[in-house]
Amino acid sequence: MKVIAVANQKGGVGKTTTTANLAASIAETGAHVLVIDLDPQGNLSSALGVEPIHEKSIYYVMIGEKTLLDQVQPTPCTNLSIISSNIHLAGCEVEIAKMEDPMYHLRKIVDAQRDSLHFDVILLDCPPSLGILMGNGLGAADAVLVPLQCEYFALEGLSKIIEVIQHVRGHEGVALLLDGIVFTMYDARTNLARQVVEDVRGHMGDKVYKTFIPRSIRFGEAPSHGKPITTYDPSGIGAQSYRQLAKEFMKRHEIRPRVQ
Repeated sequence: MKVIAVANQKGGVGKTTTTANLAASIAETGAHVLVIDLDPQGNLSSALGVEPIHEKSIYYVMIGEKTLLDQVQPTPCTNLSIISSNIHLAGCEVEIAKMEDPMYHLRKIVDAQRDSLHFDVILLDCPPSLGILMGNGLGAADAVLVPLQCEYFALEGLSKIIEVIQHVRGHEGVALLLDGIVFTMYDARTNLARQVVEDVRGHMGDKVYKTFIPRSIRFGEAPSHGKPITTYDPSGIGAQSYRQLAKEFMKRHEIRPRVQ
């Protein structure tokens, strides 16, 4: 089972969109996927059409009242499950901060319960901050997928997240890797987008995914219908892009499609 954090400390770069649509695309292949929402805003549930249930939240796992398996909910997408979030999660940062090794609290939970989680991959949707919740997402993960918007400050933001990865990796027993960088909101018509891609590829090489996620109004529409792009606009360019990204992702992590 692979545990991958989807993270970038900058907001608005497509973390939740990428988590939901990459997960749905992987699940289409028959692989079993779990997404965990570590953002107190709880937008991942809406993106996947899951009605929030107060008692079903990663919050109760973080404070030790429930197990991960207790909190798993199905989604309308076959093979895709979710552990939702709610606003209470923001309040548990203070409680976690008092614990020993607070940045690795979720890692201890995942490691202890790994045998009960029969998934091929877990995607952790991290909040857009460098706080304890994002730290726990990185600390629990095997690798980090960084959605990156094609904008002027992309490299600056990327350097910060790499610094955080290196810091987390310094903990005993943690071998956190940079899985890769996926460009979101890409518009090939602009010189800026092309220049940003060139600069990041120059620094990061094959860590950059070949698949780019284009700008599309459909990405904004899909969550209001409670659907990932793969079911809201299955033949559109957005769905095609995430399916292609899923193929790359699964190849990198040696995740094989299951026979349906």
